[in-house]
Amino acid sequence: MATVSDIEAFTPDITSSYGEGLTKEVTTFILETSYEAIPEEVIDLSKKSILDGLGLALSGSVAESGRISKNYLKTLGLNGETTVIGTELRVPERFAAFANGIGVHADDYDDTQLAVQKDRVYGLLTHPTAPCLPAALAVAEKQDRSGKDLALAYNLGLEVETKIAEAISPRHYQHGFHATATCGVFASASAVSRLYGLNSDITARALAIAASQAAGLRENFGTMTKPFHAGRAAEAGVIAADLAKAGWTATDKILESPRGFFQAHGGGYTLEALQGKLGDPWTFMDPGVSIKPHPSGSLTHPGMTKMLELILKYNIQPDEVETVDVGTNHNMPNALIHHRPSDELQAKFSMEFCMAILLLERRGALPEFTDEATNRPDVKNMISRINFGVHPEAEAAGYDKMTTIIDIHLKDGRTISGRADFGKGSPANPMSYDEVAEKFRGCAEFASWNKARTEKIVGLVRELENLESIRTLTTLLAS
Repeated sequence: MATVSDIEAFTPDITSSYGEGLTKEVTTFILETSYEAIPEEVIDLSKKSILDGLGLALSGSVAESGRISKNYLKTLGLNGETTVIGTELRVPERFAAFANGIGVHADDYDDTQLAVQKDRVYGLLTHPTAPCLPAALAVAEKQDRSGKDLALAYNLGLEVETKIAEAISPRHYQHGFHATATCGVFASASAVSRLYGLNSDITARALAIAASQAAGLRENFGTMTKPFHAGRAAEAGVIAADLAKAGWTATDKILESPRGFFQAHGGGYTLEALQGKLGDPWTFMDPGVSIKPHPSGSLTHPGMTKMLELILKYNIQPDEVETVDVGTNHNMPNALIHHRPSDELQAKFSMEFCMAILLLERRGALPEFTDEATNRPDVKNMISRINFGVHPEAEAAGYDKMTTIIDIHLKDGRTISGRADFGKGSPANPMSYDEVAEKFRGCAEFASWNKARTEKIVGLVRELENLESIRTLTTLLAS
């Protein structure tokens, strides 16, 4: 860690014109893009992420963080018209966005943005739906908007968020910021500004107010504070748009200013990654958004995909395994920090646990990621046989992907090996709507949700553009 004396003094050049007009360009995109301007492929891809997010909010409602969030909101004595998914609570929009954002990210099972530029760590950037959908859904429910209105606001918010995340210097993440939290405030503020029908000046102020709430530190990975980041980012956008609409003042150049978001949070940005790039191409189309098949950190997924493939292909039994070597580039162990996890949240950031649970159970879904499963003697024993570290081949593959190399050493002397750069659910190996629907059913079952309601939700989101009132959907998500 650098000391104060090691850090070079910096004074921003407040006369710089670099990026001039960028915030204005973003607000124009938010306010002038029509539903019809969004390609049908993008709408179809976004429906998968919307359904995924709703299912995760359901399963997240029964997580310990969900229980605490619900009890906390009850103590506030709130009265409102928007749904806290999976509960009987109806609260003001900002609080529904907060609780549902926590729920979507509670199990680290939500979608992940892929990066375009090769210097982006892991080739990943944000969990884009967690801060965006809860804010858009809350306001759409309050205003009794249509499914098409929700889809438009969600796609606009997600596009702004992901392009900002693509543009900011990778130093932002490397130095400890959680991009889902920091860039996520722009998703929620953008989506809500569009639903409110704000003009360009007011939307610029909403973005600036949101940016001044942008926070979240990676040191909290593996704790409840990681999903808190997503909840606060969702809530921040609602607060920002509400205040801006009420006349709150803020700068109109929060992105490009030498003392603005990009400079303060990242030390700079790549202008070409954002300027002229909103909707050209849409992030959902290129480079794409991954949907997770397992409730663990995205960095575990290429290895989990390959491990499960090898287990099933060679019918590997747990008692046949002597040791397992798992190798990646040197950045991945910096995030997968829990080598001997003691609870479910640590298990999500443990490559060793993820490999062990697949070898023992041949699956890794919500029931496998519990405190009880993490502390089972057979799981701990299998974890002790797994060696996770840096592999030169994975290091040479580059940091823009999650190359994982597995060598399973069996007691009979055989070694079974495999390599994966990306996991199931990535654009290279996507999940269909029906596969996402199966994941949704699993999340709903985990939350003990009514099966008839579950199937209605799957059908409504599949035809979201035909839904006249979003309240038809939120009613099915409330207990």
